[in-house]
Amino acid sequence: MGARFLGIADLVEVPRVAVVVDVMRAYTVAAWAFARGAERIVLAGSSDEALALKARHPDWVALKDGPPAPGFDAVNSPGLLRSMDLGGRTVVQKTTAGTVGALAVRDAPLVLCAGFVVAEATARLLRARGGGDITFVVTGEDGRADEDLACARYIARRAAGAATDAAPYLRRAGASRAAAELTEGVRQGTHPDDVALCLELDRFPFAMVAAPEGSLMVLRPHTVTPALEPR
Repeated sequence: MGARFLGIADLVEVPRVAVVVDVMRAYTVAAWAFARGAERIVLAGSSDEALALKARHPDWVALKDGPPAPGFDAVNSPGLLRSMDLGGRTVVQKTTAGTVGALAVRDAPLVLCAGFVVAEATARLLRARGGGDITFVVTGEDGRADEDLACARYIARRAAGAATDAAPYLRRAGASRAAAELTEGVRQGTHPDDVALCLELDRFPFAMVAAPEGSLMVLRPHTVTPALEPR
């Protein structure tokens, strides 16, 4: 099982399997949305697209990066989202890097979206599908974000079946530029618990699979039990 680690701009061909990593904070937020009962997450390519979808479907929940903005119901913060009741709702998510990365590989046969909170479930799904190359899309900082690289490399090792100590990967993520910006309040639309929540290893038991549904790219939770893995 080979692994490549590429930034969004480095994607020159459609991968067979893509794992789009955004630890701080898009796919930590997405996992929390599912944990809070969301049925699906529509990944929007722009704020205008997200607002247009919200206008057509007023019962959908629209969220974005940055501070609160007219037309949006929430911001891209796990600390703030964890108190929302999203039971049965559709969420529309637009972020600076995470949703962009998923849309960049929308034609891949398998697209997973991941952070540390779903790391083992993601690796389990990759193991269940068998061998083959995996492209990890490192969304932050043009493919150089330490938190995303650390998470991607950890998932790659677990997907290959290697016993792996998560602590060094979590330390690297915790020392990243993104973690510092969230802690110091450089980024808007944050909660004091955001970094800690992004570094919770395997908080949730599901992976997150993105696939086209009509004209939309839709993210849904997917659980693979250990019994279904190859032995």
